[in-house]
Amino acid sequence: MAKISFLFVALLVLAVAFPVKVMGGGGGGKLKPWECPSKCSSRCSGTQYKKACLTYCNKCCATCLCVPPGTYGNKGACPCYNNWKTKEGGPKCP
Repeated sequence: MAKISFLFVALLVLAVAFPVKVMGGGGGGKLKPWECPSKCSSRCSGTQYKKACLTYCNKCCATCLCVPPGTYGNKGACPCYNNWKTKEGGPKCP
């Protein structure tokens, strides 16, 4: 019984010391939700498809709380934004 109690306590300590991110728990970005429209406006300023770009950028930002810098590329700066894919496997976020 003592071994089981010790094992349980050890696992509990590890769980507290090293929390695991749960899917759907946010993207881990540093933006506040109200900062998304201005960041996405800047991100989408160089495209001719502004409406679609703004729609998807704002959706991605609301989930990831991050928008990559610049008008194109740089998605490595925001892993959640970069890794969100469509059903077909293409990029979800502009």
